[in-house]
Amino acid sequence: MIPHNLDALVVGAGINGLLSALNLARQGLKVRVLDQGDIARESTWAGAGILSPLLPWNYGEVVNTLSERGRALWPELAHWLLQESGIDPEYQACGMLAMGDFDMDLAKAWCERHGWPCGEVSAWGEITVPPHMSALWLPEVAQARNPRVAQALLAVGVQMGIQVSANLGVTDFHIGNGRIESARTPDGEIRADRYVVAGGAWSGKLLGEQALGLDIRPVRGQILLFKATPGLLTHIVYREGRYLVPRLDGHILAGSTLEEAGFDKSCTDEARESLMSFALEAFPPLREAQVVRHWSGLRPGSPGNLPTVSRHPSLENLFVNSGHFRYGVTMAPASAELLTELMLDQPTTLEARPYAWRRP
Repeated sequence: MIPHNLDALVVGAGINGLLSALNLARQGLKVRVLDQGDIARESTWAGAGILSPLLPWNYGEVVNTLSERGRALWPELAHWLLQESGIDPEYQACGMLAMGDFDMDLAKAWCERHGWPCGEVSAWGEITVPPHMSALWLPEVAQARNPRVAQALLAVGVQMGIQVSANLGVTDFHIGNGRIESARTPDGEIRADRYVVAGGAWSGKLLGEQALGLDIRPVRGQILLFKATPGLLTHIVYREGRYLVPRLDGHILAGSTLEEAGFDKSCTDEARESLMSFALEAFPPLREAQVVRHWSGLRPGSPGNLPTVSRHPSLENLFVNSGHFRYGVTMAPASAELLTELMLDQPTTLEARPYAWRRP
């Protein structure tokens, strides 16, 4: 039995688990983080790092409220991570060209209402806007490079004294008197005052019988990575559900699929061909670039992209921060902020009720 000297045990070391742990540690709590696999190697590592809902006017205000709070916190977070770790998360407001069959008047009205600069366009450099599509330039959409964000979070966490354990999963929880008394692992039991499940697509499995209808499921996404000349593409391109995201070193991500495949993380030839066709049609100069990787990840799918950031309905010292679907990186700063406020019984910056545990 590991001695009871923890204020909080966070289960899951993706961006939401690591950032939650950092926020709690900055409040003076002694925190440990466990992950059943490698640190931040699931959806955090696999995603593209677009810091915005792809077409925000297609989502409800509850999703956008959390996303907008996350977007507002990202510049300061990225600067802090760079200063503290020396690792550049490569945060950049590169802008996004959004193309698709959407209502232009509705989109522009949403942007005006929420203070987003935008401009309707009919052509954009070497990118051809098909006649049947609307196109809107959104100059303030930003991105971060997910693996670098995770590396920086881990480095800062270690500096702050957070113990982070990879390849150590929780098998179940020991429950008594309406509380979790310990988390069981292959290395023994771990006791803490409070517990956080931030296990992404695996959160329901981690909770077991205590999931109580929590609707979080794995949704596979596959991505291609091109290596091109730096500066070949300088902004995000969105086109009818798919996107291109350029990195500063010339890499360009083309993604992503949405597949109900359970916990299968296989890459498929069908997805590769579909993503390749999209990429070359959306940005023809990629014909001269090389495909250097093809991978998949499992998003924590949830109805309407709405995460759960909440205390458990019946276990007073158990919290969850999961179910962010496609926008875990975007929402992470705001989700960690809300979780910390709830755990410490502080007034919440955002209204907490929309993200509370939803039982069937």
